[in-house]
Amino acid sequence: MVLSKKKSSVQKFRLKRILETLKSKEGRHTELVSLYVPHDRQISDVIGNLKQEYGTAANIKTRSTRKNVLDAIERVIQRLKLFKKLPPNGLAIFCGTVAKNSERNEKIEVYVIEPPEPISMYYYRCDQKFHLEHLEEMLKEKDVYGIVVIDGNEATIATLKGRNLQIIKEVTSGLPGKHRAGGQSARRFERLREVEYNEYFKRVANHVNKIFLSFSELKGIIIGGAGPTKEEFERRNHLHYTLRDKILAMVDTSYAGKQGIKEVVEKSPDIFKEIRYYEEKKFVQNFLYELGHETGLATYWESEIRKALRKGIIKTLLMSEEFNMTKLSINCSNCSYFQSQLIKGSDIQTIEQTIDKPCPNCSSLNLEIKERKDVVDELLELSEKNAVDVEIISPQTEEGISLRDAFGGLAAILKFKS
Repeated sequence: MVLSKKKSSVQKFRLKRILETLKSKEGRHTELVSLYVPHDRQISDVIGNLKQEYGTAANIKTRSTRKNVLDAIERVIQRLKLFKKLPPNGLAIFCGTVAKNSERNEKIEVYVIEPPEPISMYYYRCDQKFHLEHLEEMLKEKDVYGIVVIDGNEATIATLKGRNLQIIKEVTSGLPGKHRAGGQSARRFERLREVEYNEYFKRVANHVNKIFLSFSELKGIIIGGAGPTKEEFERRNHLHYTLRDKILAMVDTSYAGKQGIKEVVEKSPDIFKEIRYYEEKKFVQNFLYELGHETGLATYWESEIRKALRKGIIKTLLMSEEFNMTKLSINCSNCSYFQSQLIKGSDIQTIEQTIDKPCPNCSSLNLEIKERKDVVDELLELSEKNAVDVEIISPQTEEGISLRDAFGGLAAILKFKS
């Protein structure tokens, strides 16, 4: 499988799925080949290096291992020869004979990937597993925003990284109420309260410094909260000087704690508009608006989505990251019985283990799975043919959870009413 060059949520989603597949593969011995090639490497040089590895592998003592390694290297060379020049981001190839229950069922598998980011070094490895670390690193979100919500009672520190909003630390102030204890003068009470406030701000700042300074890719900090406490916290200068320079905005919130963190994100569209977390929320909110206002421009469920794709009327398709369906075609080899089933990908193994039940038509034990189709791949291919924008939505937001649980993981905004 070759990934397109266009960097998008779909591309990353496909890469993630391929990596999950590759993680599950193992060889019986060190016979799985992993190859990473940067774009500025000459294909002829790479093939020359692989021929040297072929010569080395010819000395492997175990016959089956030697054969499998040599076959894998040959197959990689064949795939490289299909390219006139390497893609802009380079190429990753994974090839080898994957272990099965029986050696008779084993066959060589090849995966060719054009990565979403440039490969920076040449890497060849023959091992019992595929080496995926370099591609896994590309899936990690790098830009980080820090969020602090603070009032007189508590402070909450969070990070927003791509689609992941994470609460890192919650700090309580421990401050007394505004009413002084009996016998204390007003001035003395205010002085003690000021000292305690300053200690509270110091504690919060120490946590903020420790957390945010650990991120080399920190893009900025937003401080939120109800009332003037947030401005006072910033004025005290307890924050590290490099973090003070990264403060992008002060945001008024109605809430503290986790709800206040979410409120900061909602009220900072200009800052977060290109952050995946914010984008995904807006995509689902737009769908819910069309659905709630009964405009006729929203649809959901797999069957309805498929119909709309075939009609070419979908503007934006929303697919949950956790949508995983497979279509099975079950036939009876003794009669004309045929059945099509739409099942969760995780249930395939159960179906395979129970397929030996009697045929509903002729009662013979001749049922078999004739064909299986990945519904995700089917829908993505249909979308590409019809130039439909596809957005992969994670379950990291309330909207993402709603898409997965309430709408079967699929929803769409239409160009016009069907």
